[in-house]
Amino acid sequence: MHTFQEIDIEQMEVNPFHMIGNDWMLVTAGNEQKANTMTASWGGMGIMWGKNVVYVFIRDSRFTKEFIDREGTFSLSFPEEKYRKEMKFLGAVSGRNEDKISEAGVHVGYCDGVPYIDEGSLILLCRVLSATPIQPEQFKDAGLDEAWYSSKDYHTMYIAEITKLMAR
Repeated sequence: MHTFQEIDIEQMEVNPFHMIGNDWMLVTAGNEQKANTMTASWGGMGIMWGKNVVYVFIRDSRFTKEFIDREGTFSLSFPEEKYRKEMKFLGAVSGRNEDKISEAGVHVGYCDGVPYIDEGSLILLCRVLSATPIQPEQFKDAGLDEAWYSSKDYHTMYIAEITKLMAR
């Protein structure tokens, strides 16, 4: 396991467009008995309700969503490029019927009871503040529903407070 140091969020200098959209992130949730992770590239960071927050979008069908809804916490782990193959695997395989974390060869660590992927170089621990289901009638651009939701597997948007930031 790697050693992480908590850092002040004011010291965080990242480009979220690159970090989330290009490099991807692993959304991990659960507890010390069972955790699951998934690769994500939709989300962002900012200020909401006077708090430092992230917002992530999780499809209703994803196994990780069950853990987020039950625990109310999750982590975002940002592995380096050398883990791209593992991240593709973790995004393509469900943990519902197999131990995809072990199969990918990555490891789960815990901080304050929240699981994270140890191979990340930056870890954000998050506490859910709101969960908003995306509904097709909300789209102002009708093409979005057809382009992104042909299977009608919609996302829930989670806004979560960043409770701790850790880096290797």
